[in-house]
Amino acid sequence: MNFWPAPHSDRPVAATVTLPGSKSITNRALILAALADRPSTVTGALRSRDTELMIAALRAMGVEISGDGETLTVTPAQELTSASIDCGLAGTVMRFVPPIAALAHGDVAFFGDEQARSRPLSTVLDALRALGVDIDGGTLPFVVHGNGALDGGEVVIDASGSSQFVSGLLLSAARFRRGVTVRHQGGRLPSQPHIDMTVRMLREADVVVHTPAGPQSEQTWVVEPGPIHGVDWMVEPDLSNATPFLAAAAVTGGVVTVPHWPSPTDQPGDVIREILVRMGAEARRAHGKLTVTGPKRLHGIDIDLHDVGELTPTVAALAALADSPSRLRGIAHLRGHETDRLAALATEINRLGGKVTELDDGLAIDPAPLQGGRWHSYADHRMATAGAIIGLAVPGVEIEDIGTTAKTLPNFVELWEAMLAADSTGAAS
Repeated sequence: MNFWPAPHSDRPVAATVTLPGSKSITNRALILAALADRPSTVTGALRSRDTELMIAALRAMGVEISGDGETLTVTPAQELTSASIDCGLAGTVMRFVPPIAALAHGDVAFFGDEQARSRPLSTVLDALRALGVDIDGGTLPFVVHGNGALDGGEVVIDASGSSQFVSGLLLSAARFRRGVTVRHQGGRLPSQPHIDMTVRMLREADVVVHTPAGPQSEQTWVVEPGPIHGVDWMVEPDLSNATPFLAAAAVTGGVVTVPHWPSPTDQPGDVIREILVRMGAEARRAHGKLTVTGPKRLHGIDIDLHDVGELTPTVAALAALADSPSRLRGIAHLRGHETDRLAALATEINRLGGKVTELDDGLAIDPAPLQGGRWHSYADHRMATAGAIIGLAVPGVEIEDIGTTAKTLPNFVELWEAMLAADSTGAAS
């Protein structure tokens, strides 16, 4: 195994860290551009493993995507074709692309990393079947038999396992002859901000979307059939990828600034500001920048992370270093992410001497002195960055496969080391 010695800092961090674009926005923009009525541009696009997999998937079906940097030009295919799609571990590819594949002329085969075979997919695949799509398989690998068109209509799903099931159906729905009505009936819907992002972006492309009011356990979205207009998309920095760097300020008592922090934004990562303040840090947004100043001591937190579950690894790392107990609630759905994140976080923090108990819907984290040791990433980018946060405060932490961060942030190691090398003014030394 390849283990990376996580840098330890015995002084407060002082740095400005500029982050690349949001994966969530980039992949949604790519899909809408691929289905649009004219070419689109995507400026500020993230180039990472997940977005490269999305680009490759759309290209395989005949979409033309040009540009090697952060600005891409997307020209829709006159006719989507049969293809073979590598999903890797990207939930956005395995859940957003099958509805597009239903519009292809021919078979579209999906495969992915070994760990991806256990990720839940039946909700979106069964929904497509209910809408008339012929699909072989219920998990990776599977095959969508496209016939060039789809009637659409109404479908009832339980999306309590992932908001991506809803977004995946909505993104392509305007191209269905009757559009689509998605009714969620079941458990509490996770990651609502990501669905809000999908709806906002659809409306920016002049797609008509209705969101009737209703309880969270019985929500409905209606997408009217019609053209998806080409848009010149501007991608915001990825706020979830910013959270480990802001956490670095919190655990070292330092100062980290992230420029181009959007306001307003529907990215879940924006909630890190509130979380850090509740744990004792100061977070100040001004002149398009977010600056976090760490406290002398971190405090524990009792918080429901249901809507922002992707922040859990960062918050768990902070809680493991706090001076009082924490309870992270509402995140049972994280058991179906790249790995079972609740079990993984409990195992790895406890391996370093921590005291973490798995709960039905989250984690209970009590203060305990930590020591160095090996931290396994489980091929999960957010597990790897959580280990890096702990390594700042605990010498001797070694992280397995730090390269897995390339899933959403290919230059994580370079950015992390540059942050630590910055002088007291925040400039690289």
